[in-house]
Formats: sequence, structure tokens, C-alpha cells
Amino acid sequence: MNRIEFLRNKMTEIAMDKGFTSPEAIKTSQELDKLLNLYESMKQTNSQKEVR
Repeated sequence: MNRIEFLRNKMTEIAMDKGFTSPEAIKTSQELDKLLNLYESMKQTNSQKEVR
């Protein structure tokens, strides 16, 4: 969660400074997307384990 929050803040700063479509903003956004997908996948896995 710390890394997700860090990347959210970093992406916002980059986007405000260099633009939302700057290569650096896009790269950070993609890294954040990967982490969010991983987090959601882990949450789902844990929910399924609790049901069993």
C-alpha cells in the first residue's frame, strides 16, 4: 500500500509538472496500474481463502 500511495503522488506531481501524456507520467501510471492489479488479485485470493 505504501508503494501504491507513493506512485500515486509521484504520478500526480509528474503530470502537473510535465503533462499527463509525458513519457515519465505514462511510465509511472503503468507501474501504478501493475501494482493495483496485483493488489486486487491478492485481495481476491485472500477473500476466497476466507470463504473456504
